[in-house]
Amino acid sequence: MKEINLDGIGITQTNEIFYNLSYDELFKHETDSSLEGFDKGLVSELGAVSVDTGRFTGRSPKDKYIIEDDVTKDTVWWATGEASGSDNKKLSPEAWAHLKEISVKQLNGKKLYVMDGFCGTNADTRMCVRLVTEVAWMAHFFKNMFIRPTDEELENFKPDWTILNACKTTCTDFKKYGMHSEVFGAFNIKERMTCIGGTWYGGENKKGIFSIMNYFLPLKNIGAFHCSANQGKDGDTALFFGLSGTGKTSLSTDPKRALIGDDEHGWDDEGIFNFEGGCYAKCIDLTEEKEPGIYAAIKRDALLENLDIDESGKIDFTSDKKTQNTRVSYPIHHIDNIVKPISKGGHPKNIIFLTCDAFGVLPPVAKLTKEQAMYHYLSGYTAKVAGTELGVKEPQATFSACFGKAFLLVHPMKYAEILSQKMEEHGSNAYLINTGWVSGKYGVGYRIPIKDNRVTIDAILEGSLENTEYEMLPTLNLSIPKSLPGLESDVNPRNSWEDKEAYDETAQKLAEMFINNFKNFIDTEKGMDLVSSGPQL
Repeated sequence: MKEINLDGIGITQTNEIFYNLSYDELFKHETDSSLEGFDKGLVSELGAVSVDTGRFTGRSPKDKYIIEDDVTKDTVWWATGEASGSDNKKLSPEAWAHLKEISVKQLNGKKLYVMDGFCGTNADTRMCVRLVTEVAWMAHFFKNMFIRPTDEELENFKPDWTILNACKTTCTDFKKYGMHSEVFGAFNIKERMTCIGGTWYGGENKKGIFSIMNYFLPLKNIGAFHCSANQGKDGDTALFFGLSGTGKTSLSTDPKRALIGDDEHGWDDEGIFNFEGGCYAKCIDLTEEKEPGIYAAIKRDALLENLDIDESGKIDFTSDKKTQNTRVSYPIHHIDNIVKPISKGGHPKNIIFLTCDAFGVLPPVAKLTKEQAMYHYLSGYTAKVAGTELGVKEPQATFSACFGKAFLLVHPMKYAEILSQKMEEHGSNAYLINTGWVSGKYGVGYRIPIKDNRVTIDAILEGSLENTEYEMLPTLNLSIPKSLPGLESDVNPRNSWEDKEAYDETAQKLAEMFINNFKNFIDTEKGMDLVSSGPQL
């Protein structure tokens, strides 16, 4: 192994540096009996190591900062304080210097794990990323999620970006620097570095780099999208956009199609390419019957987060004792049916937007025009249901631009314009699919079974929905097929509601939410032009 020198980032005192450990070596380190607290991993009955991430069981968007300087001042989509806007809060160079100082201080003199990996399968646009951490399982998470270099590639590896994960430290004087709390995920684009403190959530490592790819690629007019992708036997590629809980990972992991990736992709002149070397799937209510691919991926080398596991290693997948957002990360080769040897595909024939509509008024499927695709992509709608978050008692609409607002570093319109341009160039079709409720809202109707969603997606991918007969769904302004063989529920959602007046009222309520949210985008001529493509009152 080559020797690693961290002097250039200020880490001059180290007990030991473990560089790009193998999975077997990481397993020994993260399950060491001398470990305590959140450092310690427990071996589950399925062979995967399980860890806890403390009070942060998801990202902390309120603690995300971008250093404002002459590079970022006019290129970053900055937060304005509005709930529907950006999460990119400004941080001064002085505050950055302090956060870097306390991060380096935390890591200095410790036993460290250094991991190198790639983000992006295309050699000309990929980012060489280095993680420095004192937590063995964080190194394991990185190894799962980033593309693993060969020994030859590691010999000449030079990081384009460095992550200092100092999760055990906090910024106690955060008010002095105008910060939200003592927790931080700070990005310095000029210095090519991230400092993380106060949160143990593994996803901060990968999503932070996704945000950075979301900065550099769109400025080159390359698509950077929060979506999964798969490929049919004839080489046809499909994209699946959707927020957490909408089925993005589950529905793209299809036994009939090869997986390209489950979360983050680019779209350039050659086609679709994966950013990652692994998958990060939700585990709540996971069963072998419902999601055999993901269940089978939970084995040695996979890493579980925040699952309810007893001392014997038995897993209760139904338990939300720690969080609804239970997760597993695993290397992509844990899925048998994947695109090999490189996670890439051609230009997508079909683009699918997934939304979990807890109001129960959206149809199981709707075909979108190019303008409607831009409208719904910019809207990024889904709905939270009762019980998923503290205080949520009724369905709550969530609008997250580009189905990934938290990861956008430039203005959403830029991503939408690139998507529209690519769709136009390559004749891509777009569809909206409801993975949420029918026959009534949450608590009255029922959630569409995953097998029905698969029937709909199969019809799209096989081409049978391209030329079928359509009708217009008023208010929501969506074009829906008059029939869809094999679907248990009615394609027209109004027909499945017992109380038709209640459906009309709820549809109007959701339409108003769409219209109010889209006011965020009517400050441009393009945004104004798209208003007629959305719901109409």
